[in-house]
Amino acid sequence: MTSPQQQTAPPAPAPSDRVHRSPMGIAGGVLLCALIGWLGVDALLRGAGRTPWLALAAMALVLPLVIAFTLRPAVFVNEHRLRVRNPFRVITLPWGQVSGLRSSYSNEVFTGSGAKYQLWAIPVSLRARKRAARRQTQAAASAAGTGRRTNGFLAAFAGPRVGGSGPTPDEPARAATDSVMSDLRELHEDHKGTAGGEVAVRWAYEILGPVLVGAVALAVLLATG
Repeated sequence: MTSPQQQTAPPAPAPSDRVHRSPMGIAGGVLLCALIGWLGVDALLRGAGRTPWLALAAMALVLPLVIAFTLRPAVFVNEHRLRVRNPFRVITLPWGQVSGLRSSYSNEVFTGSGAKYQLWAIPVSLRARKRAARRQTQAAASAAGTGRRTNGFLAAFAGPRVGGSGPTPDEPARAATDSVMSDLRELHEDHKGTAGGEVAVRWAYEILGPVLVGAVALAVLLATG
């Protein structure tokens, strides 16, 4: 009979993922899907002749594309790997295979072999960057003005500023996606030396299949109409 000491210990639970998605993309995708569904169902129910078939083929083509570019993109991250779900591919990158992350006009991840993958779920907002830079400039100007007013006799009693309520130049405001990328870089720095598997890329056939069927059906209906 096996003693409790000889029993195999249960495997450690897999680390949970943090998921990053675009709220604006999700909101836009839901609205577009609702609009396409409403127009498509109306054409199916009230259309005459070939109209219902054309509507069905168009929905099979357009709906998966809308879902792919709005609702589908996501970035799943834990201490072992970065998994990027883009419109037509899913890329799994162990931290040991990641060479860096870059933010310019888009957010991208690079592998040691030189491959580059865009992070669709973390879009760059130049407007948000400008707003964050404006807030940072205003906070710096406000802090400088406060420092000039606090002098002489008052400075002796003012002491160091602790627990202020507003932003400081040392902790500037940043755009939300830039903050997410900063967190990903810190996680990469902490785990880039760990051993990992190979980079895995899987095509999203659940998206590509319906798109192909809808495109062929629509082309046949238009060609034979």
